[in-house]
Amino acid sequence: MDKLDAMRLFARIVERRSFTMAAQDLELPRSTVTDVVKRLEARLGVRLLERTTRQVRPTLDGEAYYQRCLAILAEIEEAESAFTGARPSGLLRVDVHGTLARHFMLPGLPDFLARYPDIQLRIGEGDRYVDLVREGVDCVLRVGTPTDSSMIGRRIALLDEVTLASPGYLERHGMPERLDDLATHRMVGFVSSATGAVIPLEFQTGDAIRQLTLPVTVSVAGADMYVAMAGLGLGLVQVPRYRVQDELASGALVEVLPATPPAPSPVYVLYPQNRQLSPRVRVFIDWLSTEFSTRLATDGR
Repeated sequence: MDKLDAMRLFARIVERRSFTMAAQDLELPRSTVTDVVKRLEARLGVRLLERTTRQVRPTLDGEAYYQRCLAILAEIEEAESAFTGARPSGLLRVDVHGTLARHFMLPGLPDFLARYPDIQLRIGEGDRYVDLVREGVDCVLRVGTPTDSSMIGRRIALLDEVTLASPGYLERHGMPERLDDLATHRMVGFVSSATGAVIPLEFQTGDAIRQLTLPVTVSVAGADMYVAMAGLGLGLVQVPRYRVQDELASGALVEVLPATPPAPSPVYVLYPQNRQLSPRVRVFIDWLSTEFSTRLATDGR
């Protein structure tokens, strides 16, 4: 194994905190991984990694070497792409919000893979917090303003939000004409994966945002279940408009208080701050941004 491959291997071990996972990622025998690190430490004359029974972590020298490796590998990959016209290639690990991905990403995915046949895509689904470095993920697709300062976020879309209820619910509780009418209404609770608390409803009134927490009978933590509870007449919900186009068209759900809608939700692609974008991540983010723009224009939103 040459020096550059050894750097790539070392960087993956640091990111995954595991010899075994790094070996699996790079499709190498674990014995090869161990041998390469031993020879690397011997050549440099320093200990790069601390091994315990549970995980592997870099020493101070190892962290410094890791940062140098990232910079060198990124520069080499960028230079080769610029001067040889090489197509982006390699394994690309992404984590996506499933409902969002199914509507905006998956329809055009065959075209992306046909355009970049040397990229192998590994997709994880969820809306939980993901430690990109530790879990070996290159980027994540999420709704909402990012709060993690260690991540770089590129906003690729704004999603219109809508307040909804079922016809049966509105028959029992009445159609609210203004925000004060909500005093006699209920909502379906949506539990934040970050805080564990129920997220309040919000309404735009001029330049201000007013938040309201109504009585809750049932709370959920998944987008599909949230919409389903509204369909059962269990309370008001607020979701992106794209998500409920069919329900609105059929009359299964009805828009409420359209003059004071929720604020639009930003969609971000996030990637680690200390990791220079590889060509395969860059082309994926550019493509994803175009897909969102195209499909939102097609939806008329």
